[in-house]
Formats: sequence, structure tokens, C-alpha cells
Amino acid sequence: MPRRTALIVAVAEAEEAVGAYRLAHDSSAALGVPPHITILFPFIAPEAVDEAAIGEVVAQIPAFAFRLDAVERFDDGAVWLHPEPSEPFRELTRAVWKRWPDYPPYEGAHDDVIPHLTVSSEPIAVSIELPIRARADEAVLIEEDERGYWRERARFPLGQV
Repeated sequence: MPRRTALIVAVAEAEEAVGAYRLAHDSSAALGVPPHITILFPFIAPEAVDEAAIGEVVAQIPAFAFRLDAVERFDDGAVWLHPEPSEPFRELTRAVWKRWPDYPPYEGAHDDVIPHLTVSSEPIAVSIELPIRARADEAVLIEEDERGYWRERARFPLGQV
């Protein structure tokens, strides 16, 4: 199986609130993926990554504060947290996708990419104290190893305001 990469904004501030839910109901958590909002997945093959180019693109988007303010559900039952504002995440996705047009978000499976922090891939009841305040200061490139586990490969600072 080919190894994959993903570009994310890790949200360490959410770990305490969602960590147990994610471990029980989101297989990516047990594989090393932190609570996050996805910028682009799947992304460039690990051997083709140009870290300098990623850094240049990411630095064009100013760092920003946000809050996770609501528990939502997708039609398939997946439970997620809504980031407010959401537009900076969309802007970041558009910028990276524009630079690497061969890698549409989620392989083009969705007409509208909705920024979200996945809590569970299945329908469950959750009790999470909201809002969770956070800050997006950097994007993180994570990489899958041969066993399917993910690790951080590089961090890229967002621009300064």
C-alpha cells in the first residue's frame, strides 16, 4: 500500500475534550493522528514532497484564532466540531490545492469541503464543553509509515498578521 501524507492544522487544545471519543470511535486517533482540521488529504506522496514550497504557500495565509463552537453531524452519522471562523481553513485549503491541483481535497469526493474536527466516524452521543478556544499558527505535514501509523514530518508557520 502506498504511503500517504496529509496537511492539517493540529488542535492540541481539543485533546482533553475529544481524545477519549476519538480513540474509541475514530480509527485515525489510534494510528497517531492528533485532533485536527484537515487542510488537504490525501496529499503528495512522501518522496515527492517539496517542504520549501509548502512553507511558501502556507505562509501566505495569516495565523488566526478560532473556536470550536458546535457539535455537528454529517449525513453518514460522523460527529464533528465546527470551527468558527471556518473561512480561514477554506482559504488555506484553496491556496494549497491551487498550488497542487492534482490533489483535490478528499480526492474530489465532496462538492463543498467543510472544515471540521472529527470526533467520531460513527453516530454517537457526545458531551463536550464548548467553546474550545484555539489558534492556528502552523500547518503540520503528517506522513503514514509502512504499517499505517502516522507521524509528524514537518511544521509550516502561517503568516504573521
